[in-house]
Amino acid sequence: MPRILAATLVCVLMAAAGQSRSLQQPDEGGVVFVGAGDIANCELLGGARSTAALLDGIPGEIFTLGDHAYPTGSAKEFKDCYEPTWGRFKDRTHPVVGNHDLLTDRGKPYWDYWGERGGPEKRGYYSFELGAWHIIALNSTAPANDKSPQVKWLKEDLAAHTVDCTLAYWHTPLYSSGPHGGTFEMKDIWKILYDAGTDVVLSSHDHIYERFTPMDAKGKPDPEHGIRQFLIGTGGAGIYNFKRVAANSEVHDNTAYGVLKLTLYPGRYTWEFVPMAGKTFTDSGNASCH
Repeated sequence: MPRILAATLVCVLMAAAGQSRSLQQPDEGGVVFVGAGDIANCELLGGARSTAALLDGIPGEIFTLGDHAYPTGSAKEFKDCYEPTWGRFKDRTHPVVGNHDLLTDRGKPYWDYWGERGGPEKRGYYSFELGAWHIIALNSTAPANDKSPQVKWLKEDLAAHTVDCTLAYWHTPLYSSGPHGGTFEMKDIWKILYDAGTDVVLSSHDHIYERFTPMDAKGKPDPEHGIRQFLIGTGGAGIYNFKRVAANSEVHDNTAYGVLKLTLYPGRYTWEFVPMAGKTFTDSGNASCH
């Protein structure tokens, strides 16, 4: 066999082996939950293409944290911008709604696109099991005070799923170092989740990546029982500058689009921020459930 052809064959086989390894599911009963928010901006579509390329090589279920199609969440933007990028993973995606998703006809294109995957009866909140974990998708654009239907549903859902490990996610973060800062519409929900022993909360809205120390119901550090919040607004729709570093922020970055890959095991989890090709920032770690 000519040397050039042999070398080419070796490279192809090595690449295929590398891709095979990247697509393998984790061992020890772990499952992958990966994603980001603030995704497909029709004026900056290279960002969503880059993060979608990461998902091509990552197995498991996908979360999206709202604001799927910019700038107005129109049917055309979903079709032309979200669908060719992250839309190819629709059958393994679990979305939550963001404010930009509702700008066109009160969100009709969003609900038409996702159907029941966005939650029953267009409520935007639902739950499911993923491995040993209970996963709760919530709607930060809907009423979330202690008397709201969403909170009533959440209390009932938590009471019905008393597991060791729980993760919740929605669009607008309670805490952020980005220009929007923390928004407190979800503070009642945070307290309910904290009291129930929830381990992780995911949000986006500010186009940055940020990881916080585990916090209690009042936003104070609580390494034993606190909720760890990740903010992953790095799906591709632009990057924001930091306003000021929020209290209890452990890691924050605005240099790279990317996705957060969570591997959820019985009783514990690991995290890894995976940047788009050509970027070097990353963040990783592990923790036990409460």
